[in-house]
Amino acid sequence: MNEDIDNFLTGQLAHWPTAQHNYAALSRVRVKTLDVDGTAFRVQCNPARIVSSAARVDERSIRQRACFLCAANRPAEQEAIRALEGRYDILVNPFPIFPRHLTLAATDHMPQRIAPRLADLLCLARMLPGYTLFYNGPRCGASAPDHAHFQAGSRGFLPIETQWTSLPAERLGGCGHSSLYGLNGDLRRPLVIDTADEAEAAALFHAVCQALPVPPGHAEPMLNLLCWYDTPHWVLILFPRRRHRPSCYDAPGDGRLLCSPASVDMGGVFILPMEKDFERINAADLRQILSEVCPSAADFDELKQRIRSAWAASTSNPLLKEIP
Repeated sequence: MNEDIDNFLTGQLAHWPTAQHNYAALSRVRVKTLDVDGTAFRVQCNPARIVSSAARVDERSIRQRACFLCAANRPAEQEAIRALEGRYDILVNPFPIFPRHLTLAATDHMPQRIAPRLADLLCLARMLPGYTLFYNGPRCGASAPDHAHFQAGSRGFLPIETQWTSLPAERLGGCGHSSLYGLNGDLRRPLVIDTADEAEAAALFHAVCQALPVPPGHAEPMLNLLCWYDTPHWVLILFPRRRHRPSCYDAPGDGRLLCSPASVDMGGVFILPMEKDFERINAADLRQILSEVCPSAADFDELKQRIRSAWAASTSNPLLKEIP
């Protein structure tokens, strides 16, 4: 599949001027590294990503625009590879962050929800071992919250892929071939599921979702999710969220930074479409952004205790009962 995707990407860049221009521009994007309390973050100045960073995702705006992930509304040049028995279209993302950047869009138009699609995520990750897949919640960076989709980017691009193994890990639950950890000492407050079994992964993920609060008016907890597959294990990194966008996003005058964190940012690469923002942002700004959109240390401690309780009660969980 990776070879098929590479050939597909090459073909799309040869025949789709928008994608060709934006992928060529990746070689010229400016990048700098900032140290936030001992954790290295990269900041990428990527003007093409203004489409996502500035996206209006309120219900009224969504209703007033055509869904750009539906096949009928895509650019004529955008082709697709069907996957998972025709339930997903693999698309080249024309506004890339990664050297290889894909969108995995459901072929049916339905809201962005993770619970009914976790098994699909695991299956797609196994199909695409050269990629890290990610999910942005409807109020956690998704610019198309009305259409279910994942994205995928080149493996090895996100710092968190290697950083997580050196963070202090607190085991919160597990069974069989799977464990759930809370990672301490990091402002993002990540949770990690390390699993070799899809049913066990689903049970652990369910326990996390049971423990996370669902804000009023939301259909699911606020979270970002990264996933990759290294035979025979999947690694899922969950980032609980408490806010969609930081206060600097709507700040007046010089206080404004157009930063709308999603999975890639939480994974360690902050995307700024405005050059002036890239020039001025510093470690203190990143620390403030993370402190606003991620749980506090106290909230994370409380969340970990709720996860333990949810897992302890999971013997009544039908998902767990199915595990041999």
